[in-house]
Amino acid sequence: MDSKKLTKKILIALIAGAVVGMALTFAPESFFGPLDKYVLGPIGQIFLNLIMMLVVPLVFVSIVLGAAGLGDPSKLGKIGVFTVTFFLATTAIAISIGLALAYIVKPGKAGIFDTSNLDGYTPDEAPPIMDTLINIIPENPIAAMSSGDMLQIIAFAIFIGIALAYLKDKTKGIYNLFEQANELLNWLIMLIMRFAPYGAFALIVSAIGGAGLDAVGSMLSYMLTVIGGLILHAFIFYSLAIWLLGRGNPIKFYKGFFPAMTVAFSTSSSTAALPVAMKTAQENLGVRKEISSFVQPLGATINMDGTAIMQAVATVFISQVYDLPLTMVDLLMVVLIATLASVGTAGVPGVGLIMLAMVLNQVNLPAEGIALIIGIDRILDMLRTAFNTSGDAACAYILSEHEKRKEKKAQEA
Repeated sequence: MDSKKLTKKILIALIAGAVVGMALTFAPESFFGPLDKYVLGPIGQIFLNLIMMLVVPLVFVSIVLGAAGLGDPSKLGKIGVFTVTFFLATTAIAISIGLALAYIVKPGKAGIFDTSNLDGYTPDEAPPIMDTLINIIPENPIAAMSSGDMLQIIAFAIFIGIALAYLKDKTKGIYNLFEQANELLNWLIMLIMRFAPYGAFALIVSAIGGAGLDAVGSMLSYMLTVIGGLILHAFIFYSLAIWLLGRGNPIKFYKGFFPAMTVAFSTSSSTAALPVAMKTAQENLGVRKEISSFVQPLGATINMDGTAIMQAVATVFISQVYDLPLTMVDLLMVVLIATLASVGTAGVPGVGLIMLAMVLNQVNLPAEGIALIIGIDRILDMLRTAFNTSGDAACAYILSEHEKRKEKKAQEA
């Protein structure tokens, strides 16, 4: 699979899909509805299903190989601590950027929206944070794999990887089996990605055509605020981290990782984009396989910087629309709750709205206000997912480059 050719095809598909989607907003519902139901929806869903089919086995196999490849469990612990700290810190910074921009731009104004009949969204109940932390260790690993519980899968895989690292030659056959499984999964990824341009085209057309011009136009200020936050966070904070901590060139980083960002954009799922994101980081950015295999699956589960920016802007937006000012304590609560909520948040489309409902409840804002933004959330979901995956790759890149420099110093000494 030529990554440059594939990237070009996906980019063309995204642009063409956006144009066709905008054109279809003028079409009557009697035309778009059947087209979306019988053509666009099935094509997009088949593409998502093909990728999601590989996610659980890929995450399990990758984490096992990553943990085993790191060898020394203490080294694994150091990398794990850095990874989690990096993700939580960047999430807190992302929320702060979102809050600051929302207060500067003021996308929501009291009296503009009719909030008396906002019953179009009933938020699902978000899981308590303590339950999420307790349930990281699975009672039944097979059940965790069956349900796709990523944190439990990762925890079980880490234990298996540590055991393989300790036992070494005694379990060489099992380790080889995992390596062969990894080769098999990578071959399947390459095969599925040939279908990516068609799946991306269908998903974009469906998302934009379904949103409609009215929804997009009325929420333009909110959209631009979220997009501005994403750009600031990615191209300033991530770039500084890549440059200062990873001692790399941010431009080369984003250029090399762009193929994975296009897949994340089209699928709106960090989890679905994970196979391509890992392959791209290893081949285009030179990230070590064992580090990529550990950091990126973990990041797809707990690193939600793009979602955090959306939650911050949406919280301020809804408070402004309802004319319910937030206190400094409320703002600190938003930062704390949204940061902790990112742990265990599934990397699937739309999950940010569930976490947003939890944040709104914590600061006594009406969750029904989510109905104001739900029409355009899919479009923003695409953008923030692309930035989420780049954050995962940035952390993996920084760690990989640090290990390379440390080994080089040891060889020189």
